[in-house]
Amino acid sequence: MQLRKYAIGAIALALVVSGCGGKRTPTTPDASGGGASCEASDGRITIATGNSGGVYFVVGGGLAKLISDNSKLKASSAETGASVQNIQQLVGGTYDIAFSLADTAADAVNGTGAFNGQKQKIAALSRIYPNYTQVLVRADSGINSVADMKGKRISTGSPKSGTEVIAGRLLKSAGLNIDTDVQAQRLDLTKTADGMKDGSIDGLIWSGGLPTPQITDITTSLKDRVKFLDITPQLPEMKKISPVYDTAPIPAATYGAAEVPTIVVPNLLLVREDFAANNACAVTRLIFDKKADLEKVHPAVKDIDKAKAASSDPVPLHPGAKQALG
Repeated sequence: MQLRKYAIGAIALALVVSGCGGKRTPTTPDASGGGASCEASDGRITIATGNSGGVYFVVGGGLAKLISDNSKLKASSAETGASVQNIQQLVGGTYDIAFSLADTAADAVNGTGAFNGQKQKIAALSRIYPNYTQVLVRADSGINSVADMKGKRISTGSPKSGTEVIAGRLLKSAGLNIDTDVQAQRLDLTKTADGMKDGSIDGLIWSGGLPTPQITDITTSLKDRVKFLDITPQLPEMKKISPVYDTAPIPAATYGAAEVPTIVVPNLLLVREDFAANNACAVTRLIFDKKADLEKVHPAVKDIDKAKAASSDPVPLHPGAKQALG
């Protein structure tokens, strides 16, 4: 029932927020902030989200509707491969706002990881809810730790996704190479769920909010034939890669399984450095003024905390967002 609830919500949002992907209308060019108007301009903006089975997609659709219903801007959302792709296409001008994991965004501003020495000119509107690294394996796979994934068929997420970045780092922390030591299946979440259910993959690594509809689908369908792994022993090695990683439990009520500790990473809502300051201010303010409306879209939104919203380091906070949060 929970899966149906969020799947129906995602479909409804996709229908309401039509015209997904691609074209954008330039808005006010002044991005300097510093007391600029906090009223949105007329225009159209697009939001890069993630896989259709994930929380980015659902929350992104809700955010697009929130913007369209409460400002002069008309927003649409698009399904994407998530973090790395989102940032590349944000900077390239395909999208105006993008969801991203904080570790991937840090790579972008530093020109490291997938960004190959090219520092990306991005800024944050807000730190939002955290992503939980959800590592789920078939009970008969013989996998009881990350190290046990050697030689196994593991879904490591869509190409150019934040999940793929975390999967590679998690495997590396256990002494494994994603390209040579596991049979990496670079699948979106829908195909991952199908693979877990038909037994063509042994496990998955997924970074997403709670609950993620497709993970609910897997656990509901397979019940005790799957289990979550506690990956927190890898945290010290993960922190050597990026200080943004932390721990938190996946509560027992989330998927009807026992509580399991895991590694978490914040999400950021990103724009280009030159995104209009008035629009940055207006969108950021809407997120917190209308947070109760956004919470109806997905419970992960409840974890968006205004007190932490400006904590986006090393990604700079956009001046318009700084004005809204001030």
